[in-house]
Amino acid sequence: MKIKKGDNVMVISGKDRGKTGAVERVLVDKEKVLIAGVAIAKHHLKPSKKDPQGGIVTMPTPIAVSNVMLVCPHCGKPVRIAQRVSATMKERICRKCQGNLDTKTQVTTKVKEKHVK
Repeated sequence: MKIKKGDNVMVISGKDRGKTGAVERVLVDKEKVLIAGVAIAKHHLKPSKKDPQGGIVTMPTPIAVSNVMLVCPHCGKPVRIAQRVSATMKERICRKCQGNLDTKTQVTTKVKEKHVK
């Protein structure tokens, strides 16, 4: 998946189209993300020992990764993600301005060396 925890994303389809927020959690196996303040649902709780009153709780619901786009910190626009691979590092870059998308977290993955015999 090209979207990571902490990325600023914009919803591009669905009832929350146009809203932006930070990714709180990435569900890799389901290909979904949880975004702060977006796709809020109400959950009704029955009274229990833990919560004797019961009530209605609001909680974010996961959104499919295909319905969000990363917002570039340089351009400020929703963009597609490309990867630049050098001899030692692999980093995510913006398709529009060619800026590094990992500048905020300074996380880049090391490229595995191939053993040639």
